[in-house]
Amino acid sequence: MVKRVAIIGAGVSGLTSIKGCLEEGLEPSCFERSDDIGGLWKFTETTGHGMTKVYKSVVTNITKEMSCYSDFPFPENFPNYMKHTLVMEYLHSYAKHFDLLKYIHLKTTVCSVTKRQDFTTTGQWDVVTDMEGKRDTAVFDAVMICTGHYLNPHLPLESFPGINKFQGQILHSQEYRSPEGFQGKRVIVIGLGNTGGDIAVELSRAWNTGIQCQIFLICCGAWVDSRLSDDGYPAHMIQTTRFLHLVTRSLPSAIVDWMGKRRMSKWFNHKNYGLSNPKGRQQKRVANDELPSYILCGAVTMKINVKEFTETSAIFEDGTVEENIDVVFFATGYTYSLPFLEEPMEKICKNKIFIYKYIFPSNLEKATLALIGHVGLQGSIIVGTELQARWATRVFKGLCKIPPSNKMMAEATKKEQLVRRGVIKDPTQGKQNYITYLDDLATCMGAKPNILLLFFKDPRLAKEVFFGPCTSYQYRLVGPGKWDGARKAIMTQWDRTLKPLQTRVIPDYPEPTSISHWLKVWGAPILFVAVLLTYKSSLYLHLLDKLIQVNYYNY
Repeated sequence: MVKRVAIIGAGVSGLTSIKGCLEEGLEPSCFERSDDIGGLWKFTETTGHGMTKVYKSVVTNITKEMSCYSDFPFPENFPNYMKHTLVMEYLHSYAKHFDLLKYIHLKTTVCSVTKRQDFTTTGQWDVVTDMEGKRDTAVFDAVMICTGHYLNPHLPLESFPGINKFQGQILHSQEYRSPEGFQGKRVIVIGLGNTGGDIAVELSRAWNTGIQCQIFLICCGAWVDSRLSDDGYPAHMIQTTRFLHLVTRSLPSAIVDWMGKRRMSKWFNHKNYGLSNPKGRQQKRVANDELPSYILCGAVTMKINVKEFTETSAIFEDGTVEENIDVVFFATGYTYSLPFLEEPMEKICKNKIFIYKYIFPSNLEKATLALIGHVGLQGSIIVGTELQARWATRVFKGLCKIPPSNKMMAEATKKEQLVRRGVIKDPTQGKQNYITYLDDLATCMGAKPNILLLFFKDPRLAKEVFFGPCTSYQYRLVGPGKWDGARKAIMTQWDRTLKPLQTRVIPDYPEPTSISHWLKVWGAPILFVAVLLTYKSSLYLHLLDKLIQVNYYNY
């Protein structure tokens, strides 16, 4: 029976994994290689291999109500989109509130995780750690890997002829901290994801000196979306509802794609701004409220891919040339790495098709290794990792079951073959649908709310759960880990959303009565009277006509 659990990493995934273990009566030991919790949310001036951190100005892309742990809302005075300092404050509060810190070993690196010789019967692991030069080996009944995706920067230099003779700086976005030192320079940013867009915008500001950089942003196309919905509410709260989820799942994918493109095109025409993809290519989505304005002002110039570099210039595929380039930033993502695992184990963990629900490797005879936070999700990773950890710890304890290893391997192998033959799309490519994935995990552990039953028992709550934003609190209404404060958290989520916006109290002055107001009040009665009068007029004219005809014949 699983009792002792090793947790690798004390970021957002590691913290909720500790709490998940405690909720199930397990004994967690968390190993964190840095000197603090928070993972990549902990800002530092320097970074290195395997130590990716946020840059100085980073702001969350998902609103606080959609990205909090399910039984610990963000403070109501926190802004909806937060700087990393506030996220770190929240994580420290979470760890302190649930007394998690005493289970964390800081400045401790996990060197290796290997199966014990009797793994097929015990499911146990040997975990070797290093704390400032002191090595230690311990036996654990289960392991939760919470290191995330952002370990090794991906630098595709081989795809850019001449890059080796380029005399300017070549940097990965992992190394970016602030715009200091880049003022007045001509910079190429390769890759338009959330990070690439943020770097391009921030470098073009150069507030310190008043001297703008000239930024050339290289991308294959992207949908640039705003953090705000049309009426000014946080976009994720408006777009991520069970009602809309049901509607989109009921419609053909072509119609859903068309609706999404039409909505995003209302903000600005992406083709005019050089952001559209060639027809037939998948186009990713980026959250950036400022990029269109900076393109419009000429501070950011969109370019096609670089064909070749020279010592000081870049030659693009359309034949244009930009001279005197000072810096090239590669915002090209990261390569997936789990260096503490043995080669066969690491290889299968890299192939997400063989990871059951993106958590459990299919080849293990005992389900005692879980990947937490290693899934791409169309929403907050905090919410996703918490449900993953809650379910995984219940699997460890034997309260939830997963299919046998041979069955999972057979299904994964079949799926892999279909992908290779082009029969189906690779399900691991792109991000998983937020509500679909969370509901799947919640169903496995009995924590998914029954909406139909809820409409009978608590209509007000059901209305908010179904038509309102699908916040994490919904997964604390029922089942294991039920939280008594979940209902209140759901019913007050819009109060916490509006609280930081209402810092200037505006008196409710009586507004002048508008034409639209009178139409709303008197429109229906007026329409009824008009129809009645029209009908009576027609009847009167008909009778008058008959009377005239009778009089005519009598005459």
